[in-house]
Amino acid sequence: MSYKGFASHSRVSKEDQEFYELKNKAAEYYRSNGVPQKIESVLNEMFWQKPDDIYGFLANYFSRLSCSPVISKITGRQVFDGRGLTAVQTEVHCIIRNEEKMVCSAVMGGPCDGLAESGEDQQHLSNTTALKWIREHLSPMLQGFNPMDQNSVDKILRDFFMARYLEHKDSLNREKEEELSDETVSEAPPQATPTLAPVKDKKGGDKSKKGNSTEKLLPPAEAPEPRLPGATAVAVVSLAVAKTAAGLLGAPLYRHITSLRVQQTQNGMHLPVPMITILSCGKNSVGKLNLLEEVILMPSLSQTVREVIGMGLELQCEMRRVLNGSAYKAGPIGVSDEGALQVGFEHPEQALDLVTEACANLALPLGSDLGLAINCAAHGLMDYSRGKYEVMSGCHKSPDELVDMYGGLINKYPAIKSLIDPFRKEDVEQWERLASVIGQTCCLIADAAFNLSPHWSDAKPLPPGITGVIHRHHNDMTISDLIKSIAEQKDAETMLAAGCGDTSIVDLAVGSGVSFLKLGGLRGGERMDKYNRLMAIEEELEQEGNLGAREKNSLCQIFPNHLTLEAAVTVPTK
Repeated sequence: MSYKGFASHSRVSKEDQEFYELKNKAAEYYRSNGVPQKIESVLNEMFWQKPDDIYGFLANYFSRLSCSPVISKITGRQVFDGRGLTAVQTEVHCIIRNEEKMVCSAVMGGPCDGLAESGEDQQHLSNTTALKWIREHLSPMLQGFNPMDQNSVDKILRDFFMARYLEHKDSLNREKEEELSDETVSEAPPQATPTLAPVKDKKGGDKSKKGNSTEKLLPPAEAPEPRLPGATAVAVVSLAVAKTAAGLLGAPLYRHITSLRVQQTQNGMHLPVPMITILSCGKNSVGKLNLLEEVILMPSLSQTVREVIGMGLELQCEMRRVLNGSAYKAGPIGVSDEGALQVGFEHPEQALDLVTEACANLALPLGSDLGLAINCAAHGLMDYSRGKYEVMSGCHKSPDELVDMYGGLINKYPAIKSLIDPFRKEDVEQWERLASVIGQTCCLIADAAFNLSPHWSDAKPLPPGITGVIHRHHNDMTISDLIKSIAEQKDAETMLAAGCGDTSIVDLAVGSGVSFLKLGGLRGGERMDKYNRLMAIEEELEQEGNLGAREKNSLCQIFPNHLTLEAAVTVPTK
């Protein structure tokens, strides 16, 4: 009976009339959203399955019908990283089934790659600015975004950063113009001043003094791009959103990163080869030697992560034991910022002899299953007043002399298979000459020579002869930018170096498909967490049967002319 028919035969109170209308509205609301049909469906399905957890079954059913989570707010705070320095931690809050929840967080510190150094005051300013950006700008801008839409989130972050960067650059330009107008221009920094490097003859004399030789003009260093305080907000928010999406999907971060790549991996996932720093004899060591910033262990493709870590730990213990003997006159033994043994030596041969002896004592196959990479970090060794590299305290080498020095070391120590940053990126002629000298016996890798220019600036050609580049997740780089940068590197092998932050860098390396992962030495809790994460991913993929064989690449060819291991070990000794 309709309400009108019911009202005509009896008196209805106002309260009953309102209740009747409310029931009709509720019924219409539920019908329009298909609630009765869905409830009937789940009750029928549950009756036949008879689950032990009835309400858990209902919760799972209806959760699949709920709206996608959206970002409600992003918060940030200042924390301390593994070095005891300040870092930025970001938390992403989402509306999930009508409730606000904190889903995931990420941490990023300041530069810890040697490419840029900043004082505590500058780092504090950068962190404070980043937190202000997150609180006042980025959180409102990203409110309502689906965290699984990484590209849209990163575009917002990228556009915001570029607007702030251009404002900052315009401000710096105005300051320079004001200085010029007041005629208070300071002298140009020595890095930007072309310097004449005298060419010595074989007897060590200065040919320029004879009056019949030409002096080579040292290419000036590129002017560094201005670093924008607060840029950390871009990278840490992008990373936190990616981790949030992975958490909501119930998948590891590396799988989510893989899904963001344009070209999907096939035939299983490939783990990057870990590169372990075992020795540091750079500028921060107590000895005269500056050239060997890092001596890095490069294992073969066939070794598991657990085997590589165990081998690295044994090797470091053996090197310490050898150093405690009387054969080496080394300075105090310490631990570098990279987590490796830090020893002061006078000459590079002493450091390489130590590694060779320790490997021989442990019967490690140095030169066959194991190779060495030397991080020269030459961009920090140039003495611009002399136009030469200070490879050892008081010992300077011109770029051409350094080519000969590298050639001699590689001939004497054939286990050296890679040189990282043997020159500044501006010494193009020497890069090319060194590549010609070493041929296929050694690879040239660019770190600072690749990373000093911002990723969003006009692409500049790499120095000639480079076969590998080291990527870094910089503070102004979104996850999408990092994936794109790695994917576009077609002419060189890709490597990813860990920065200061959580273990997410390992998932980024696995998901982005790089060939090598540079994590540093085997000391320090934060660094060992990264090694443990890589080991856990390897075990997980192995148990699932998704661990694909590592692909051969130019940096893994241990022997000259790309000989196979079997061919190499069967060569008879004379």
